[in-house]
Amino acid sequence: MTKYLSLFLVLILLFGCQSKKEITLLFVGSFTDKKPGEGIHVYQFNTKTGEASLKFTLDSITNTSFLKLAKNGKYLYSVMDSQMPYHGKIAAYTVDSINGTIELINTQDCGGLNPAHLNIDKTGTFLTNSNYSDGSISIFKIREDGGLNSFSQLTRFKDSSLIKKRQSASHIHSSNFSPDNNYLFVHDLGADKIRRFKLDFKSQDSILQNETQIQIKPGSGPRHFTFHPNGKFGYSIAELSGKIIAFKYQNNNLEFIEEYQSYKNNHDIYRAADIHISQDGNFLYASNRGPDEDTISIFSINATTGKLISVEHKPTYGEHPRNFTLSPCGNFILVANQFSSNVVVFRRDVTTGKLFKLPHSIKVNNPSSLQMQTYL
Repeated sequence: MTKYLSLFLVLILLFGCQSKKEITLLFVGSFTDKKPGEGIHVYQFNTKTGEASLKFTLDSITNTSFLKLAKNGKYLYSVMDSQMPYHGKIAAYTVDSINGTIELINTQDCGGLNPAHLNIDKTGTFLTNSNYSDGSISIFKIREDGGLNSFSQLTRFKDSSLIKKRQSASHIHSSNFSPDNNYLFVHDLGADKIRRFKLDFKSQDSILQNETQIQIKPGSGPRHFTFHPNGKFGYSIAELSGKIIAFKYQNNNLEFIEEYQSYKNNHDIYRAADIHISQDGNFLYASNRGPDEDTISIFSINATTGKLISVEHKPTYGEHPRNFTLSPCGNFILVANQFSSNVVVFRRDVTTGKLFKLPHSIKVNNPSSLQMQTYL
């Protein structure tokens, strides 16, 4: 990227990138105490002030704890019935961006217990679902109308690792498509492994092929992952060790670089959760959800080596920050504090990466997943 393009991106982030004709929507998925309740809220987000106004609430739905928007923003996908003793579901919705509402297209059985994460491949054709409790991953073909076919492949794993209370079995927590969309990296918290699969999208029932494994330090618990925008590096957040693990992405594989403590202080128990990189590739953010520290850790990224330098740790002004998101322009970060039932809004300094809390927080019960999109 040239220095002029970099300067252009910074100016966009500083002065806003939403015209008067555009609208930015915030989608909040929530736990509902394992009973039908208000599962998804849609807000209109003001990209000048950071304020949000409620537009729509989807009621009578259970534990819609993770959301994923299609790249074009026309469709929203949600897990349903997570953390229940029976198979969960995946729901597909159309998004009415003008009115800020969603409408159900269809639902499909997810093939396992406790769906925890969704992802969509670069072409927008396939959706992956990670089942945490029984350690499996399912793949769905996305129809032209945004709805889902029944899963075409379900792969279960049997494995374990060091911490017997949390790692007595495989627990698939998330998956990520490679920058070139040729591989899928599946993160197994229970086995301390990242499982790499070659993708064959032409196959009818065996899209995931030729599994290889990347072993993570025992007791780490890899949870979520993000690739750097330049496609050269990847970063894993390890829930059980509270570490961020940096990798070089080379020859279609992840090569260990270094690991970093995500928490500000040392603790006996860690519950690191989510990880994202700013759109300009300069800063990495991770959420640390107690039990004794609720913070967002901020690191600057060396775009040449992939190494991280700590910038600061910011309190989340709530309890148990399970998930967070950057606004489409990158000048805000919103954090879902599940246990304190608030979504806190921070303005982001795009030059330093630091966060500054704004007075407008969003009150919503048990928020756990955030998605944002700007529409024309």
